[in-house]
Formats: sequence, C-alpha cells, structure tokens
Amino acid sequence: MNKKSSNTMALAPNTSNKRETVCIFGTGDFGRALGHKMIQSGYSVVYGSRSTQISNLIPKDAEVLGHAEAAQKAAIIIIAIQRQHYNFLTPLAEVLHGKVLVDISNNLKLKQYPESNAEHLAQLLPGSKVVKAFNTVSAWALQSGTLDASRQVFVCGDDVEAKQMVMNIVRALGLTPVDKGSLLAAQEVENYPLQLFPMWKFPIFLSLGLTAFFFFYCVALDIIYTYIYENNNFSFFIAITIPNRVCPVMALILLALVYLPGIFAAIIQLYRGTKYRRFPDWLDKWMLCRKQLGLIALAFASLHVVFTLVTPMRSFARWRTGKGIISQVLNNKTEPLDHTNAWLSDSYLALGILGFFLFVLLGITSLPSVSNNVNWREFRFVQSKLGYLALILCTAHTLVYGGKWFLSPSAYKWYLPNIYILSLIVPCAVLVVKFVLIFPCIDKPLTQIRQGWERNPKYSK
Repeated sequence: MNKKSSNTMALAPNTSNKRETVCIFGTGDFGRALGHKMIQSGYSVVYGSRSTQISNLIPKDAEVLGHAEAAQKAAIIIIAIQRQHYNFLTPLAEVLHGKVLVDISNNLKLKQYPESNAEHLAQLLPGSKVVKAFNTVSAWALQSGTLDASRQVFVCGDDVEAKQMVMNIVRALGLTPVDKGSLLAAQEVENYPLQLFPMWKFPIFLSLGLTAFFFFYCVALDIIYTYIYENNNFSFFIAITIPNRVCPVMALILLALVYLPGIFAAIIQLYRGTKYRRFPDWLDKWMLCRKQLGLIALAFASLHVVFTLVTPMRSFARWRTGKGIISQVLNNKTEPLDHTNAWLSDSYLALGILGFFLFVLLGITSLPSVSNNVNWREFRFVQSKLGYLALILCTAHTLVYGGKWFLSPSAYKWYLPNIYILSLIVPCAVLVVKFVLIFPCIDKPLTQIRQGWERNPKYSK
C-alpha cells in the first residue's frame, strides 16, 4: 500500500515549482521581449510604467501598474531603461529598499561614463541589491528565439544571494548564466556589446593586407608586364580574372594558417617537454582567432566558386573560344583530344569540388547551433582530421592546376614566380611538418606530454 502511494506521489505534478512575480521597469522593445519570454517560462510579470494604460504591444498576460505599485509586487525588479533616466528611481528608494535590481542597460560608446551603469545605480539606491545581467542579449533574439549566438548571459553583483536569484531566472529562460564576480566587473560586461568584432581584427587586417599584396602582384605581372613587353591591353582582368586568382590563393593560405599555430604549439611542447608552460602571447592570440581565419578562408573559397561559374559568360572567354574554332577551320585541321590535359582538368575540378565541400562542412560545424550539438571528439574529428583532409585536397587542387608553371621559364615574369607558386609555400610546409609529427617516434611522446607527462618536472605549472 505504501509502495503504491509512493509511486502515485512521484507521478503527481509538483505545484511548488510555480515561478515568482518579476517586475520590469520600462516598456520598450527589450522590456517587452524579456517580459514575453518570462511569461512563456512560467513567471508572472508586472510592468512599472508612467502610463498604466494597456497597450497592444504589452504581452497580454502581463499587468501594467505605476512604478511604486508594481515594485511592491515583486522581489526582483528589472530596470529596462537607459542610465539618463535613472533619476526617477530616487523617490522610490524606500519602496526599492532590499529589492534585487537587475540593470540591463548599455552605453553608446566605450568609457562613456567614469563608472559602470550598474555601479551608478547602486550609488543612487544603496539600500537595493544591484545585479548586472541580460545586457548582451538582444530583443530580437528573445522575440525570434534565435539565441544560439547569444545564449551566454554575463552576471555580476556584490550580493551572492541576489546574483543567484538572477542566475536562476537566466536558466529558466533557456540561457546560460556566466558568473563574472562582483559589481566591479560591470564595466567590462557593459563593454562586451560595444566591441566591434574583437576576435576578428587580426584576421581581417591580415586578410586585407595579403589580398592587397596579391592583387597588385597580379596587376604587375598580368597587366603591366603584358602591356610593356607584349603591347596587349588586358586591363579588364581587374574585374574578374585577377580576383579569381587572388580568391583561391587567399583561401588556401588562410586555411593553412588555421593549422600552422597547432604545428608551432606541438614543436614548442616537444622542445620544452611539458604542457604546463604558457605559449608565447603571439601564439596564444593566433590560436584564439583560428575560427575567424577559417571563416574568412571559406568566404574567399565561395567567391572563387562564383567567379569560376561566371567565367564562361565573359566576352574574353567567348572570344578566345571562337578564335580557336576559327583557327582550326582556316587551317582545316582538328586538334585531337589531349587525354593528359583531360585527366588533369577533370582531376583539378574533382579535387576542387571535394575540397570546397569539406571547407563548407568545417564552416557549418563551427556554427554555435551545430557545435553545441556535437561532443568534443566529433568536433575535433571534423575540425582536425577532416580539416587536414580539406587542406590536402585544396593544395592538390592548386598543384594540379598550376604545377605546370614551376618549370616553365615564361611563368617567371620579371624573374618573379607565379602567384600559384607563392600560394603553395605555407600549405606545403604545414603538411610536410604535420606528416613528420605523425610518425610514431614523435607522435607518442607528444601525446604523453599532452596527457601530463613531463621530461623535466621542475618546469611544471
């Protein structure tokens, strides 16, 4: 009888999990989006507003009251207003005493004020418990449910209990709270949304610099040289031909640069005989931006595909094809099929297609919505094993296409190598060194080092 009763109780709904009431000051875009999300998660929401008239923009299950009346109904009050309007809170100090105030505001620029908005709020209302949170989540993401790219919510505050209450709300909304410590961290948290692609600066500047170098390199060899020595005006190459040479070169080099820091790291660990010493700062920063380098490489590879597909539509391509046909007619001679060139052409295209497919797979796997659904071993297999396979295929694609120019004197205009020769230096170096590193005599000690073994323990930690 007791056993049956116990099972019945286990299946009964738990009515003690009912969510508390949360007050939101502010009925702007973010306040409305956050309130709607909270109602969906089971919270009762009351808005504190200057106007108590119900608007069709307000979530229908929410209540709208005056600021003082709304604050009395909840222990947690979300301040969804800008800093310049905080002064209206001062007369409410008695009502807000002991309440948890969640500051979600952001500024328009870095270091706009000497102290963070959350610290300023804590100075205005010293009897309240101020917590900084939700400022890195957008109203659009809350409304659309597209939270994969902004699932983390940074939380900081001086009161541990208040901070925990806010983090429980964050979890209930399906987000991931990240404890950043005391309220002193609020300024750093407020700066996050204002940073413009902080991890993209080095990859973008590097890509722009290399693109400019290779572009003008091609202009010098394919346009200026041809005009001076052959009296041919190929200036129209700037539109499609040269970009279609620069894009694959950039894609290949940047993909190699994704895996080059791993090669350096392995060599450094083998030399030191330990993993418990920091890498040089330049290598740390390089390794942190590998994802960005890979995505930029994918963008260049995609442009290369588009440029290649439109190439047959160009007037120059049609003119060259027509010229070849007319030449055969006038000479009354049909050129036989060159099976060697046919094999090279088909192999070049097949390698390019397979390499681009793996390139796209690497890019898709790096998306947060995908990477969050695979375990570490699966992610490493795609990014490491398949990534090196993509590098091998893309390098072979370039070798098959431009390999014939290595020994051709005509390819060295002004004694300078062709752009495809330059593009193979970094990827070939990476693949050669990686091939050496997978030898058992080297791979085994490297694996032991990464598992914690040390050649000389005095260097540990």
